Amino acid sequence: MAILADENTRVIVQGITGREGSFHTKLMLEYGTKIVAGVTPGKGGMEVHGVPVYDTVEEALEEHPDANASIVFVPARFAPDAVYEAIDAGLKLVVVITEHIPVHETMRFVNYARQRGTVIIGPNCPGIISPGKTKIGIMPGRVFTPGPVGIVSRSGTLTYEIAYALTRSGIGQSTVVGIGGDPIVGLSFTEAMELFERDPETKVLVLIGEIGGDMEERAARMIEEGRFTKPVVAFIAGRTAPPGKRMGHAGAIIMMGTGRYEDKVRALEKAGARVARSLSEIPRLVKEALEKA
Repeated sequence: MAILADENTRVIVQGITGREGSFHTKLMLEYGTKIVAGVTPGKGGMEVHGVPVYDTVEEALEEHPDANASIVFVPARFAPDAVYEAIDAGLKLVVVITEHIPVHETMRFVNYARQRGTVIIGPNCPGIISPGKTKIGIMPGRVFTPGPVGIVSRSGTLTYEIAYALTRSGIGQSTVVGIGGDPIVGLSFTEAMELFERDPETKVLVLIGEIGGDMEERAARMIEEGRFTKPVVAFIAGRTAPPGKRMGHAGAIIMMGTGRYEDKVRALEKAGARVARSLSEIPRLVKEALEKA
């Protein structure tokens, strides 16, 4: 099994005729992702890497009613409209790669998606991959391999590094979700953990957090309250970040004494998670957790 996306997921690429959309459509097709259509207003009738292009998501679904997910490469100015279009068309999974979408716009479409039963991953995220089954995102597919470890992460680059380290240690992954580093994201750590808890293929979870916000503390409460029962190995980025200075992601900032590295580590360890102080520790900790799982 996998969470959210597998070999049966059929994908529409919104913004497929743009540079990024076209480039990553090719890579996703090479990975084996079932991309059935692309959408760019005014470009209907074209083909991109053999994928037919339509003017709207609704038109794409008329020809490809089996499509059930989309990935958005639309520029930030127009991306919210693209997301609403996918939600209104009934797609249940929308991966928003676009960065620099204003926070208030994200809040609106995330709230709208929740009301309509659509899962949003992102924005400003690398996407989701279920190794050997499908990739709906921009991550390098070669660093992942099928296996029993779920990964949920706020950082794209750290996700790739940690997945590659696990793969080199002979440890594969069930599903890897990059939820994005913006202050507001569609899928939270705890929501992803609920899905991993129900996935029989996932034996251990790697949680990659960072300073800022309180998603890691909420994940810790979920573990502490027994609502997530599988072993967790965590890593928190930003250990040396000074308060008030944003570190990379828009959401990675310590403000008014909240979102500190020490607080997140303390909460996770108190809940029973093992927190790695360096990336190189993670394969060993995961291996030990798998032996006990």
